[in-house]
Amino acid sequence: MPGVQPLQFDASLVVAFVRSIKNVLSTMVSIEATVGKPYIKEGEKPGHDVSSIVGFSGEVKGNVVVSFGMDTALKVVETFCGMPLDATSDDFADAVGELCNMIAGNAKKDFGLNAGIGIPSVVIGSNHTIARLRDVPCIVIPCTCSAGDFCVEVNIKQIGNN
Repeated sequence: MPGVQPLQFDASLVVAFVRSIKNVLSTMVSIEATVGKPYIKEGEKPGHDVSSIVGFSGEVKGNVVVSFGMDTALKVVETFCGMPLDATSDDFADAVGELCNMIAGNAKKDFGLNAGIGIPSVVIGSNHTIARLRDVPCIVIPCTCSAGDFCVEVNIKQIGNN
């Protein structure tokens, strides 16, 4: 449409997440992840039923969401913790949150920017919606591993020095 600015994003920030996903899953969960071709998310619904959200502050604003189907989340958490956990337990939510925290933190170190991350939040249930920045695209990084499919949604932008 005339006069409408296209949404901009920094591809290097997404590349940092691709590296982080592979690194965290292989070193912390002993699972090899295959990363598919990233794409721009349409709509607001989550990719799956279990989502962990970590916000960014400082020179980077926005959030990252790691989203699993329930069966995949149960298998990944079991491998990560060394024992099965019920999805209703606090430990299950903590483990999902910690995985997102590690992916966000590992990616952040590659940004080359002064950025902080918040405490992860976890949402469990179908059809939940996660608010995001509207002036940058939400990039979905589809992933698969021996436990199943999951995705990482990156909705961040560099905002400079604060």
